[in-house]
Amino acid sequence: MMPNRASEFDHDDARFDLVRMAEGRLNIRDQGELIGRIVDDAENRRGGTVFTLNLDHLVKLRDHLRFRAAYQRASYVSADGAPVVVMAKDLIAKDRGAPIERVTGADLVIPLCKAAAAAHIPVYFFGTADFVRDRAIERLEKEAPGLIVAGAESPPLGFDPEGAAAQQAAGDIAASGARICFVALGAPKQELFANLAVCRSEGVIFVCIGAALDFIAGATRRAPRLWQRIGIEWVWRLLQEPRRLMKRYVRSLSYYFRYRLKGGDDRRLRVDRRRNPHHISPIRDL
Repeated sequence: MMPNRASEFDHDDARFDLVRMAEGRLNIRDQGELIGRIVDDAENRRGGTVFTLNLDHLVKLRDHLRFRAAYQRASYVSADGAPVVVMAKDLIAKDRGAPIERVTGADLVIPLCKAAAAAHIPVYFFGTADFVRDRAIERLEKEAPGLIVAGAESPPLGFDPEGAAAQQAAGDIAASGARICFVALGAPKQELFANLAVCRSEGVIFVCIGAALDFIAGATRRAPRLWQRIGIEWVWRLLQEPRRLMKRYVRSLSYYFRYRLKGGDDRRLRVDRRRNPHHISPIRDL
């Protein structure tokens, strides 16, 4: 059993959003902060959910009420994708706060597994195909010596993230002894499952990671580092899977450019860098 030690973080502090944009919200600045908070919560047996906000999510959040509810309940939300980082920077700059950095699910898994291994925190993997998941776990065990894998499961096609099978899976995860569960189902399915499972798996943190295990296993080739750094990883992914992704990216880019032209909307809030809940100022249309 892991020791329950005093928290190194102000747990309540992360409840206050740094940025809100339309239906989305962010409360994590960088990867170091997110990993620290997840490990701290796991060691202190605090359950929660971790989402990474991108443009596709923002589009879906407009019309998907349960997805939106899951986002509003999320413990931690980081900026995944260059456009979301740009949108956040516009707001943070007005408050002179430190900029929000991009933290993707794909970039989070390996360093978080290393931190979990160092802290002897058991992890669980839920999602993607069996052979992809197993290859990813093999690599992660090499990258993070001492990693404790409490279990792994790939749900069948047609899996309902809020149905009876999801409830059973949540129970299995809780029974495994895992404290961190990586969920790789794609949006909004993974967020809906995490939102359900956290209520049935006391002390487990559900981290939604999209296609991260496919990248780690080598089943899908990720964009070169240069493409990632300059914010055009989406172009690479579109070139790899044009039929599957074209419609999604057209919707996402249309949303982004409309948002930029309008200057956002009056539902956005900006919050100062100290996360002071009493220092919140509305942003009017530009």
